[in-house]
Amino acid sequence: MNPKLKEKTKESLTAVLPITAIVLLISVLLVPMELGHIVLFISGSVMLIFGMGLFQLGAEMAMSPLGEGIGVQISKSKKVLIVLFIGFIMGFIITISEPDLQVLAEQVPGVPNSVLILAVAVGVGIFLALSIVRIRDQISLSAMLIVFYGALIVLSFFVPKNFIAVAFDSGGVTTGPMTVPFIMAMGIGLASVRSDKNADSDSFGLVALSSIGPILAVMVLGCFFKPEQSEYTLANIENVKTTRDVATVFLKGLPKYAEEVLISLLPVIAVFVVFQILCKRYHGKQIWKILIGLGYTYTGLVLFLCGVNLGFAPVGAFLGKQLAVFEFKWILVPIGMLIGYYIVKAEPAIQILNHQVQSVTDGAISVKAMNSCMSIGVSVSVGLAMLRVLTGVPIQYIVIPGYVLALVMSRFVPKIFVGIAFDSGGVASGPMTSTFLIPISIGACLAVGGDIMTDAFGVVALVALTPLIAIQMMGLVYKYKTQKINKQADTVIVPEDSDEIIDLGDE
Repeated sequence: MNPKLKEKTKESLTAVLPITAIVLLISVLLVPMELGHIVLFISGSVMLIFGMGLFQLGAEMAMSPLGEGIGVQISKSKKVLIVLFIGFIMGFIITISEPDLQVLAEQVPGVPNSVLILAVAVGVGIFLALSIVRIRDQISLSAMLIVFYGALIVLSFFVPKNFIAVAFDSGGVTTGPMTVPFIMAMGIGLASVRSDKNADSDSFGLVALSSIGPILAVMVLGCFFKPEQSEYTLANIENVKTTRDVATVFLKGLPKYAEEVLISLLPVIAVFVVFQILCKRYHGKQIWKILIGLGYTYTGLVLFLCGVNLGFAPVGAFLGKQLAVFEFKWILVPIGMLIGYYIVKAEPAIQILNHQVQSVTDGAISVKAMNSCMSIGVSVSVGLAMLRVLTGVPIQYIVIPGYVLALVMSRFVPKIFVGIAFDSGGVASGPMTSTFLIPISIGACLAVGGDIMTDAFGVVALVALTPLIAIQMMGLVYKYKTQKINKQADTVIVPEDSDEIIDLGDE
């Protein structure tokens, strides 16, 4: 096995194993499941592990170099209109390629799928273009976030309440496994041609601003389309009795996901071909490496989505429904928090973000520290989501104060933590969230007789929110420790036989 692939697969195993163990433990202690369903779930987990490993390797070999190369080329252009146009086209194409957007479109009632997809793609395109200009012109990310999130908060008071949760969910869903590696690498490419002290911190923030576009787009649609109660069909676990039945389920599902991922990947391949013809940036082995990487990306994403949708999603819906009718239904909150703590590590784009953060910061912010912060943040998110399902608390009561707190904190933490924090919010809410946590939330909501549109949706929005606060808190700790070290560095202690301390701070 390729050493790199072995390393990525091992990382995937470490990420997926805990959530698999938790579900199996719940099935033994709280919610009994048929043996065939357990085998289906475990088979999905195996596909998830290998798919995630292949995808991460593919993104590293293809998506990241392509995004970074385009970022470098864009930064060389002196014409703002050309930069805006290229940024818009890139954002539009990569968003339409995002598989999670198709899933979201199916769930939103009252709006035609094509209208929602195009509106969201336009929203991402516009904000990606603005993000590129921000990096080029060194505009404060914190200031832009305050302005645009402020506008979203104000607009939320004029949008039908049935659309608010879905709108905030869309911001997290559209920055998924196809979008994140490409956009993040583009940010690194844009910042790499700069030599100023803020270049590293400005390489982050593209995902953060791009996440605002979908929220705004769906809110605007909500003002023109009349929302209705969602007619959601709960995913059923396939009736399997033998290992052959399990194999048949996945073999029937593979062609569907193979087609979906191919359609999603074709625009990216087209971008690569056009970019190479115009700029001739890559040569010989580099071209082959990118093509092989695209093959890994394709295979990995097919396996990942097939495993998640056929093995994980139905089990999630079943668990949510059964736990909500449990004698002690409030157990749904701590169980949700436990699942949230581990599930974020299984998001394919999370590990890409964490490794890029460690690389850009020269190890000052480690993968381990990022994983811990993200896990704590998402754990709180899922706990709040389950609490909303059981109580019907409006999502505005959590989201608006949360974003206000995050935006206030952005004025006090080091710049690099602002970009990382707001990027992480979009990255954390990927396919594992949309295909496992949403079904749990909807299953529980149906069991307690709640409104899916107002009570079940919103889990993605909350998952996208809490990492903003958790990572910025890490930034405040980092800032405090740095100041303490710098202060100690200004103090020189003379030889051991003297008690005198010479303070050089004022020299």
